[in-house]
Amino acid sequence: MLAGAQREPVTGDLWLESKNQKVQRERSELAKVARSALPAVVSITAYQSPSRKENWDRPPAIPQRALGSGFFIHPDGYILTSYHVVEDGGEIRVSRHAPEDAGSQTYPATLIGKDELTDVALLKIDSPRKFPVLPLGNTELVEVADWVVVIGNPYGMANSVTVGVVSYKGRTGIAPNGKDGYFDYLQTDASINPGNSGGPVLDLNGTVVAIASAINVSAQGIGFALPIEVAKAVLPQLSTQGSVRRSWMGISVRDALDTQESESAEGVVVSNVLSGGPASEAGLKVGDVILRVGGSAIRRADALRWKVALGQVGKLMDLTVRRRGKPLHFQVKLAETPPEVEDDAYSSQPEDREDSTFQAVPAEQQVPSHQ
Repeated sequence: MLAGAQREPVTGDLWLESKNQKVQRERSELAKVARSALPAVVSITAYQSPSRKENWDRPPAIPQRALGSGFFIHPDGYILTSYHVVEDGGEIRVSRHAPEDAGSQTYPATLIGKDELTDVALLKIDSPRKFPVLPLGNTELVEVADWVVVIGNPYGMANSVTVGVVSYKGRTGIAPNGKDGYFDYLQTDASINPGNSGGPVLDLNGTVVAIASAINVSAQGIGFALPIEVAKAVLPQLSTQGSVRRSWMGISVRDALDTQESESAEGVVVSNVLSGGPASEAGLKVGDVILRVGGSAIRRADALRWKVALGQVGKLMDLTVRRRGKPLHFQVKLAETPPEVEDDAYSSQPEDREDSTFQAVPAEQQVPSHQ
């Protein structure tokens, strides 16, 4: 006991006891979100044909089936899922596990549209009943450390719910279908396992903010989800024409931060202009720094690729460019992406992407089919 210190009675409690009201409230909200969303989530089984030809020396290969997840976005039976779950285009069956049904209900599904680059697919089941739907939200409103709920069909275990937080926004270098895109992913520590692909990631308002897509095979508690804005951007075309018709400018670009030619880290630098392409016809040159598209500032090459790809064929795109320190304005008439350059037009160059030391794989499950 310190010299001179005296014991004196304490008025009231010695410390303030936490009531954990916020924690209890958030737990309650998570439970409400899960219970409300479950009837709109489905399990998807896509049957695939053997990849190799049969011969007399080897027995026939066992057909494979991919297990994934999805969710209703329209009461008439439209289901949103991941492209890599149904990419082979074989027979697709959708199972719904709902409290009002005695057991599960299984339906044949039609592939309405698919897009490999964004890893999005739209299915439809025919039924006289109306199905519950999940509203599509806004990933931009979700912050790091916000709670999220993931629902899906991991390892074939339907209606599985996991919860966690958003651990990172804007994660790059994720290619669950083996093809780089031009958008970032939401990272979460909510458990995502094989079979979760295509399932919803929901915020505390019960709106879908992302689609479960991939996992980090070398770590635990690291999963990736496609921002819902990506799906919303391509869904109208998938529903009407079955695929996405992308526009094109005929240039290659890099982040200004990654180049020495740029005077600052602002904008994106034009590294190549295809002769005879829309940008060449408009007057753009190698070394130009694109600062704005219309009224929107451009800070990353991926953002420009995204705007151009979905900018509509034939539309005039207004560009603000810096050339040798002087601002210039151009109007580029977007054209349809030529087939011979489509594979490379929207994938990012290695120097444009964040270094990635992990291996991200699709969160779908491949199992032998015993039909």
